[in-house]
Amino acid sequence: MANNTTGFIRIIKAAGYSWKGIRAAWANEAAFRQEGVAVFAAIIIACWLDIDAITRVLLIGSVMLVMIVEILNSAIEAVVDRIGTDHHELSGRAKDMGSAAVLMSILVAVFTWGTLLWGHLR
Repeated sequence: MANNTTGFIRIIKAAGYSWKGIRAAWANEAAFRQEGVAVFAAIIIACWLDIDAITRVLLIGSVMLVMIVEILNSAIEAVVDRIGTDHHELSGRAKDMGSAAVLMSILVAVFTWGTLLWGHLR
């Protein structure tokens, strides 16, 4: 179905859909809420630390990446669950790969924080 909305109205509608997606993730995904609290704390810490702007952006960006990947993982899970609840190898693989992507984003954030703070605290 074609969407004929253009210009500023399209941007407003897209922002509304994005906000709806964030609210759905918060309401329906415990992992998103847990990671959201951790990211909020990490952002506060990154703003509180006496570090340069590039380091602060890297710290905050690395934890925001976790939230982005978690939303994508939740979207994959929702689509797979919508298709059917019966066990299928490909459905399990899709969910496992989404989970692996979340784990990898968390490892990137931990590595980024560890590397940047180690260099700053030495």
